[in-house]
Amino acid sequence: MIEYLTVKEMAERWGITSRMVTVYCKGERIPGALKKGNLWLIPDNVEKPNDNRKSNGKSKRKKQK
Repeated sequence: MIEYLTVKEMAERWGITSRMVTVYCKGERIPGALKKGNLWLIPDNVEKPNDNRKSNGKSKRKKQK
């Protein structure tokens, strides 16, 4: 049987905020995540999704002259 964890429990396991876990759930980036009412249930065996917000270190802003 699949065991499920809450957003808060998964955030502690992954070392990120519960808000980011919710963002991953809403963005369908966590396979098997289920929403029951206002509660997200996340399978305990899934890996943390990659954080696509991180850049490669190069600034995207144009240089000012």
